Amino acid sequence: MSTPPAEPKILVVDDEATARSALSELLRDEGYAVRTASDGFKALGHLDGWTPDLVLTDVQMPGMSGVELMAKVHESLPDVPIVVMTAFGSVENAVTALHAGADDYLTKPVHFDQMLLVLRRALARRELHRENERLREALDGFTGEIGWVGSSKSSRDFMALVQQVAGNDAAVLIHGESGTGKGLVARALHEASARAEGPRVVVPCAAIREEALEEELFGERGRLAEARGGTVVLEGVGELPSTAQARLLRFIQQARSEAGDGGVRIVATTDQELLQRVKDGRFHEDLYYQLNVITLRVPTLRERRDDIPLLAMHFVRRHGTRVRGLSDRALGVLLAHDWPGNVRQLEAAIERAVAMCQGSVIEPKDLPRELLRSGGGDDKMPTIPGATMAELERYAILTTLQHVGGSTSRAAEILGISTRKIQYRLNEYRERDPSGVSAVIRSVD
Repeated sequence: MSTPPAEPKILVVDDEATARSALSELLRDEGYAVRTASDGFKALGHLDGWTPDLVLTDVQMPGMSGVELMAKVHESLPDVPIVVMTAFGSVENAVTALHAGADDYLTKPVHFDQMLLVLRRALARRELHRENERLREALDGFTGEIGWVGSSKSSRDFMALVQQVAGNDAAVLIHGESGTGKGLVARALHEASARAEGPRVVVPCAAIREEALEEELFGERGRLAEARGGTVVLEGVGELPSTAQARLLRFIQQARSEAGDGGVRIVATTDQELLQRVKDGRFHEDLYYQLNVITLRVPTLRERRDDIPLLAMHFVRRHGTRVRGLSDRALGVLLAHDWPGNVRQLEAAIERAVAMCQGSVIEPKDLPRELLRSGGGDDKMPTIPGATMAELERYAILTTLQHVGGSTSRAAEILGISTRKIQYRLNEYRERDPSGVSAVIRSVD
């Protein structure tokens, strides 16, 4: 997920000294690094060797208007968001600025909480855009010809093992949960081997009718004959009927005795514990050991969570053109889920989200309902993956105030923020939900 700058830099431009000073003081209290300028020309001077994360500028200024300044800034810093301020009753100036490329606007006198909300949204949009661009760029380096998407250590280690195993003709048993990509790994083994120019024949063991199995597998024009000089992939080999297991064992023993390119490499996949099936008498023991010369266990999605953002963007690309990426909250939901269906389930979730998304960025509401974790009441700690900073901040402030008996100064000391910020937040909470914070408000008042 995207990480906002540790100390976002804001350039405040206003020809009124009092307003400029008040805004810079309030923003510094909120943890922003602030520079100020009294006009557009001085503002451009700040951009020499210093890049703000956001520009907050008045529209009406002598010499150079806010709209003209915005055009100059975007010439050199096209992705820096700009929020304009306009006098009450002069909203038409703000509309002009929005048409010219401003991200948002505020009316004077500026309401502090509203300003913070607008600035946070503009910064979040910028960082989200950057993160989605990073994901799109990363995809170009990780998808490859075989379609495996992943940059995590687990993925890198596993694919290095696949490359190592691909170099010989030993039989390989690929084990993994449903939806992990066993078929993809089998294809990778073939394409990275010396038999890559030969056929790759896939046998869905559970789908072949038992009465037709002998001819389809072992006949003169059967699947195994077709695979000579290449690789045969026995999908779901644990489902192979017992009558065919002994016949397959003899075929493998014969194939191993054939030298040169005329032989067949055997690759089998399963989501079952074949050794347990051997113990239960449901799978031929000798066949198990013939297939299990080399075992590859495909990692689950739970074991490669770092790949989820990259995979999600890959599936966004695959299933839609209008949708450009995912919000941090949507990614938080994906990262928090256990994914029993692994990569296949993730793709289905993204395909559904692309279909439901009405904008250009997938939000939690677009995802399947079973992925969304139910939260508690307003004053309960929200689930961290997917929770907004505002929700976490609200919980921290109200809980700390209750702990210290309503003392804003003591709560500010514990939380490491200003008393003024707590007072602003309490006013905001009172306006939005008077009953939900009434007990805390009364103790503070």
